[in-house]
Amino acid sequence: MTHKEVFALREMKENKEIIVNVERDMTRVSLLEDGELTELYLERTQKQRVVGNIYLGKVENVLPGMQAAFVNIGFDKNAFLYAADAAAHTEGEDHEELVPPIKDLVKRDETVVVQVEKEPIDTKGARVTTQITLPGRYLVLMPSVNYIGISRRIEEEEERERLKEIGKEICPSDMGLIIRTVAEGKGKEELKQEVDFLVNLWHKIKEKGSMLKAPQLLYKDFTLLYRIIRDLFNEDVYRFVIDDENEYEKVLEILDLLSPQLKDRVELYQKETPIFEFYNIESEINRALQRKVWLKSGGYIIIDSTEALTAIDVNTGKFVGSVDLEDTVLKTNLDAVTEIVRQIRLRNIGGIIIIDFIDMVSEENRDKIIEKLKQELKKDKIKSSVMGFTSLGLLEMTRKKANQRLDQFLMKPCPMCEGRGKVLSEEVVASTAEKRIDQVLQNTKSEAILLELYPKAAAVLIGSGGENLKYLEEKYHKNIFIKGSYSIHPEEITVKAMGSLNEIKEMALPVKVGQVIEVVVEDVHTLDDRNGIARIDGYIVQVDKGAEWLGQKVSVEIIEVNRTYATGKIKIK
Repeated sequence: MTHKEVFALREMKENKEIIVNVERDMTRVSLLEDGELTELYLERTQKQRVVGNIYLGKVENVLPGMQAAFVNIGFDKNAFLYAADAAAHTEGEDHEELVPPIKDLVKRDETVVVQVEKEPIDTKGARVTTQITLPGRYLVLMPSVNYIGISRRIEEEEERERLKEIGKEICPSDMGLIIRTVAEGKGKEELKQEVDFLVNLWHKIKEKGSMLKAPQLLYKDFTLLYRIIRDLFNEDVYRFVIDDENEYEKVLEILDLLSPQLKDRVELYQKETPIFEFYNIESEINRALQRKVWLKSGGYIIIDSTEALTAIDVNTGKFVGSVDLEDTVLKTNLDAVTEIVRQIRLRNIGGIIIIDFIDMVSEENRDKIIEKLKQELKKDKIKSSVMGFTSLGLLEMTRKKANQRLDQFLMKPCPMCEGRGKVLSEEVVASTAEKRIDQVLQNTKSEAILLELYPKAAAVLIGSGGENLKYLEEKYHKNIFIKGSYSIHPEEITVKAMGSLNEIKEMALPVKVGQVIEVVVEDVHTLDDRNGIARIDGYIVQVDKGAEWLGQKVSVEIIEVNRTYATGKIKIK
């Protein structure tokens, strides 16, 4: 693209960029608006996403008292089907109707085709619906309803009417369509072509379901990268930057099919600085995991999320204003609105949201806050509703729960405080440790390096059978030693030493051949139930024929020492 073209694109209503970081274990996609991170999408390579997948399920139990049913779709826990998600709809989503009893909708042992709406989390199974949706680039096919919906982001009434008329002409009589924002300005032939493709896909799914026995997967949704190109990458996005050459080529291939005119906006990132650091995204992610967020004005907000609702508290902080108290309060609250909406989108906060703005005397100022909030929420593709201020002066709003919250994806309950707080997961700490190794080893001639981490994070960094450690050593042509320590914080990563192989080896290994130590046999070895497992600050000691001493302290003579474990035999006194 020429500089003039880029400049012209930046003059658009919203200056949007998509920045993609592809790692071995995770793909991260960020949406930037005017240079600020507003949305983040994450997908782990090893964990399969199930939202959007369509299954042939079997109703295991019907619960009239809960207006729901449990459906076996082949997961460890049965999926949950609410009556409202099983009832047939004939009008738009704003239409209110009485939901029939669940016992009139499904029967025990009945076979049903369902689509996953929400991932299974902790003790909860997946939430499913019989109201199937098949999204395309320009529209969404709804095989079980019979209405035409238009994206609320298309505001011109004339265009909405034009698209609605096209929708009526191209939609099968027993199905429904939602016309997406990117369909604005598109012609009938282009939209009909996509309808035909989606209808054909639905017939194939039904045909597959008729030949199989429940539970079975009938249709798997696309990867994160494909969904981002289909759902987010449009004419409003002036740049799409990705840091992996193979995925870069795939993006161009997908665009050949979906939007060839956008190919020249795709860039391969090749700088030495990690892409998320270059665009200041890494620090914004860390900020989104904090409870306290500072505002540009000097005020700050506090965000506390629970399963039921999210409470957001606004404070003036360092901002003292220059006119009077009411003016200071209004400016802080208006500043807070922009940041609150950004954090809601970035953190994937859904459900009931209560915002405690700083008290305002003027009713007019309250109206300004509500109007600003509604304007900011128009940028969000997830549906939300602003109820207004309650009698207690709290602003109440709701936002549809669409994805797992960011903190739930990246963090886990803290073992240091028995779940009262959260720390970064071992996978994230190990990933950060790899980045630290990369930074250190690029600027040293030392043969070896010793890192100290919390034992569980150390185990992830080492990998099963030392596979990841071997990969890192081959990559950097250095000897890397990882030491686990329960005395440090679960998020801490310490470079203990660098030097020659013999020096680091001496420091890293807690035992030597011939040494006699006292250990507690903590576990039975998974591969040989005659042997036991003991640990010294996370370093594994395999105790030959030690299973019978489980839970007891024994003297062990070390007979073999390896990088990540040692072997010993019980020494009877």
